[in-house]
Order: sequence, then structure tokens, then C-alpha cells
Amino acid sequence: MIKILTLIVSVLFFSADIYAANDLVQNWQFGFQEPASPLSKAIHETHNYIMIFVVLITLFVLLLLAYCCFKFRENKNPTPSTTSHNTLLEIIWIAIPVIIVTLITIPSLKLIFFQEKIPESEMTLKVIGRQWYWSYEYPDNGDIYFDSYMVKDEDLKEGEPRLLTTDNKVYLPTETYIKIQMTSSDVIHAFALPALGVKMDAVPGRLNETWVYIEKAGTYYGQCSELCGVLHAFMPIEVVALPPEEFKKWVEEAKKEFAFNGNLKISSKL
Repeated sequence: MIKILTLIVSVLFFSADIYAANDLVQNWQFGFQEPASPLSKAIHETHNYIMIFVVLITLFVLLLLAYCCFKFRENKNPTPSTTSHNTLLEIIWIAIPVIIVTLITIPSLKLIFFQEKIPESEMTLKVIGRQWYWSYEYPDNGDIYFDSYMVKDEDLKEGEPRLLTTDNKVYLPTETYIKIQMTSSDVIHAFALPALGVKMDAVPGRLNETWVYIEKAGTYYGQCSELCGVLHAFMPIEVVALPPEEFKKWVEEAKKEFAFNGNLKISSKL
């Protein structure tokens, strides 16, 4: 029964037909970006499940309020009731919320465990948050290292989204378990990629970890989601997911351009 209700809510309110068509938020979009990883799918399913309770509780409170306003209006009840206790009613309004919270807690904990348990990874991407750009390292792919800045409006090419396009894109393989390690060199940042179900703080002096498994090729966008200073709004993340064979070709090219040689290498594009 719960699965049927979840499906109904998903179809009515969060149908795939209203997802972003190209992994970008669209004008007047209603719903999330299309999920492209098991993490994002699990997040969407949990959200839709919890929305069942939100909708039912909202409707119940609205109807109860309307009923009370109509039933106990002044001209119908000139002398209000002085009842202050009702044992059965008090048991019900304690027991039902406890049951609801329990039904919400179980899938929420399952989601948290799914997010926190990092599967055996096939490669590692290290992310370093800086004011106000990102640095990326590929320790398993020849020590590739580069910085990634937002492309300014006047430098955008046709079709490139404003405030989301970067000069050096992050390339990752599809159908690969990827461990993502995050830290920061200055203040707290947050690495967020909604379509991939990734959002985690990058904290100075601490190494946080998460994982991702990208199911289909495409370009995925994100931004820093932690207020980190005056240029916080200009720290986009652009990830290009490639089939494994194409990713290997990119790695060979990137080794020549971005190989770490003991100094912090910044792309010649800047």
C-alpha cells in the first residue's frame, strides 16, 4: 500500500516528465533534476515517501480547522464547552505522531547508511575548496591536478549556461564507483551536485568522503552550497561524465596538460 501511495505522489507531483531535460534547472521547473546515480534516486524516493505524510497531515489539519471553525462558530455555540481533558483523545494524538515519526525514521536511516557506506571504489577524486574556485586531483590517474574557475559572462560560448560553466571541467567515468574526498584551504565550502545526489562540506583541516556512481553520460552542474565569502555565488561545478573508454583517452591528454610536478599547476587557459 505504501509503495502504491509513493508511486501516486511521484507521478502527480514529481514526475520524470517535469525533470530538467539536460541536467539543468529550467524556468518554471517543478521538481528535482533527473537523477543520474543510485544516491540521487534513493534521495528522491525517500523524499516522495515522506511527502505522502506531509500531504496527508496538511489536508487533515486544514479540514479539521475548517470543521472546527464551522461547527463551533459563535452563533451555534454561544456557550463554549469547558471540557479540558479527554484521555482517549490524548492517547491518540500522542500515539499517531509517534507512529508517523517511526515510519519516517526507518527509510531516512536507511538512506543515511546508504550515503555513508562507501563501496569499494575504482578511482578517487580529491576536491579542494578555495576562495573562490575549486581545485581537483586525480591521484589514481597519474597525479592530474588543476584549478577550475567560473567562465565570465563575456567569455561564454553559445549554449553555455551562465554562472555554471567552468574553464576546466571535471571529467569522470560512467558506471564506475568513485570515491570523492573533500577538504578546504581556507573557509568551509560545500561541494554539491544535485543530479548525482552529492552534497558535502569541504572543511579546512578535515578530509570528508562520499561516493558516486554515474549511470549515464552527460554534463552535470553544481555550485558551492555553503556561504563562503563575497564570491560564494561564483563557484560552479561542471562535471562531464564519459564512458570508461573515452575517459581513459581524456586521462592521457590530461596527463600532458595537468600533470602535477611539485608546484600547484594552473591551466594555461587562465
